[in-house]
Amino acid sequence: MKGQKGEQNKLLTGGDSLMAYETEHQETQYCFPDINSSCVKEKHFSHGYNILYIFVSLLSVWTVILNLLVIISISHFKKLHTPTNMIILSLAVTDLLIGLIVMPVEAVKLIDKCWYFGDTFCGLTLILIWVIPSASLSNLVLIAVDRYMAVCHPLLYPQKITMANTLMSICLSWVYYSAYNTALLFDNGYFDTSHRTDVCYGDCSVMMSFSWRVTDLFMCFIFPCVMIITLYLRIFYAVHQQVKVINSLMKGGKCVLKGSVKRKSESKAALTLGIIVTVYLLCWIPYYICTLTVNSSTVISVLTWIVYANSGLNPLVYALFYPWFKKTVKLILTLKIFHLASSLVNIFTHHEL
Repeated sequence: MKGQKGEQNKLLTGGDSLMAYETEHQETQYCFPDINSSCVKEKHFSHGYNILYIFVSLLSVWTVILNLLVIISISHFKKLHTPTNMIILSLAVTDLLIGLIVMPVEAVKLIDKCWYFGDTFCGLTLILIWVIPSASLSNLVLIAVDRYMAVCHPLLYPQKITMANTLMSICLSWVYYSAYNTALLFDNGYFDTSHRTDVCYGDCSVMMSFSWRVTDLFMCFIFPCVMIITLYLRIFYAVHQQVKVINSLMKGGKCVLKGSVKRKSESKAALTLGIIVTVYLLCWIPYYICTLTVNSSTVISVLTWIVYANSGLNPLVYALFYPWFKKTVKLILTLKIFHLASSLVNIFTHHEL
């Protein structure tokens, strides 16, 4: 088909040259014109292409820079080396990888609709694209578990939530989701070309069976979502009960003032946790619902990028709500972290280098 069209255009000469030019540019473009099974190359209007390119580039740069600030802050300052911050550091690393690897690769597939790097590299890329967001979700669960132990079981927290246990949990979550997503690719026949007759050459995607889509929905969304919401509800309840007990013991004007402070603290905690849960749900619920119910590739692409945008929002939710983050960013941007003993500075006070 493609060869016949090319021969017809070559036969047009003289007065038909203009018609040949128009015909050539109206023809379907292919990722690999010399291969009969090549995928069709997406056509873009110049303005739409530029807007899409600028948006993806800005989102990627924003995600990388913001998460890099979190990584430098927690890694450099000794006072921030706590189990909770190690999980936040892991979350920032996964979100940085989304901005550095996942977003550019997905942008190429979204804008050009062609994959030029072969099946092997495509398989490795797909594993990374699925493992990294999954690891990000697992970090959200670990943060919820950490906060639950700190609020609901403060006496057991130092014994159970140690640096060693936290680092082991982070590593296990990476290993688990790496094995899970690799198994998903193999079981759906990605590496068996005989089962991929419906995929054109230049495509980098895999068609999951319905059973795998349901399994993925449970493993990568329902289970983390239920865990997070359940733990946060327990935290809300525990904080509420503690405030009630404290308020019942307070008497006099001074005690009323203290009770007001406690209530403000409870409201701030509720707001922070509410934002965390809301951002998580708003980014992931539409995506997983539509993967089961909608066949439109455009809708899935938009929702996928909303999920990726969550990586640029996570540092705002998890880091900017911590008072120390603004101070560490100031020290980083003013290059004061290069001063001697800067890693030992007490960032929880107003002391400056």
